[in-house]
Amino acid sequence: MEFIKSLIDFILHIDKHLAAITSTYQGWTYLILFAIIFAETGFVVTPFLPGDSLLFAAGALIAGGKSGLDIYIMALLLVVAAFAGNTVNYELGKFLGVKVFKADNKILKLEYYLKTKAFFDQHGGKAVIFSRFLPIIRTIAPFVAGVGRMPFLRYSLYNIIGGLAWVISFLMIGYFFGNIPVVKKNFTIVVLAIILLSVVPPIYAAIKNKSAGKAA
Repeated sequence: MEFIKSLIDFILHIDKHLAAITSTYQGWTYLILFAIIFAETGFVVTPFLPGDSLLFAAGALIAGGKSGLDIYIMALLLVVAAFAGNTVNYELGKFLGVKVFKADNKILKLEYYLKTKAFFDQHGGKAVIFSRFLPIIRTIAPFVAGVGRMPFLRYSLYNIIGGLAWVISFLMIGYFFGNIPVVKKNFTIVVLAIILLSVVPPIYAAIKNKSAGKAA
């Protein structure tokens, strides 16, 4: 329970926590953020780690000019982290298969797998790109691609395109808009808005599919 509280506090006040991390660890901040993005995309058991909000906050922090971090180095490292994480996740899916998802598992819920598989069935390979912008699905999608044995080269192409689009877009949005006074003053609200905007599409799709199923 204490871990959940700490995680929620970290996400909601991610700007302050990132500033504290940078102040304490300085250049090692690159490695810390690399590890978070790698884990969030690389391990099917860590969909709860911050992704969108972390990228946005990192961009805003660098734009502030006091962090000592470079936006281009950060972008390069986090794109590599996103690509490498998804590749590891894909290989894990290929090796472990669908059996790890169970109805009574609180982390590896069968429901998550089924929703992500439906997303793949609807969008095909492009789902690897689209999933980058959807929490939980972002973490499950590469695993499902591995379970489904999508050809590795084809998967890697979608993987790098999605990783580039996701990291660069959120990092740069934070860099250019994160220090606007009204955004800076209401950073927690902005983070919540980012989270809500990320989760609304899959929720809407799930409701729509459920309604279509009932109608049929």
